[in-house]
Amino acid sequence: MPHRIVDRFIGISIHVDCECGCKVILMKISEKLIRDVMTRGVVTVSADTSVREIAEIMTNRHLSGVVVIAAYGDMLGFISELDIVEALDKPDIRALTAEDIMSSRLIAVAPDATLRQAARIMADGNIHRLLILSEKGAGALQRPVGILSASDIVREVARAE
Repeated sequence: MPHRIVDRFIGISIHVDCECGCKVILMKISEKLIRDVMTRGVVTVSADTSVREIAEIMTNRHLSGVVVIAAYGDMLGFISELDIVEALDKPDIRALTAEDIMSSRLIAVAPDATLRQAARIMADGNIHRLLILSEKGAGALQRPVGILSASDIVREVARAE
């Protein structure tokens, strides 16, 4: 009778088939690299983009969030669907811009980090997505190349077996 042991935190799924001499098959979901799982391409908006315009971009492109950048290219924050929903509570949503509603708490990781590392950061920080930055080149600035969401990790777990 096969046994299945699953690490508490995504971890390693171990299938033990006692009838076949305890053959062990390891599926190392947690050791997959973020670059192999992340959603590629990051949509950015400037700090002065209106909330209506951001909502339109997110709706038309089927996005759950966008990165807010400064005129000089630095990343300032992130806007999620929830940020837009919460903006409805403000006096005049039509006057609000990205800078008014963004979360300035950007957590970024490298594409060669593992899903286990990403999952730990998400769980510890109670966050749902991580910004993935390009590798730093000689004199080059890191730029956003992808987003890893909790949904991306859940999808990987569902694909495993």
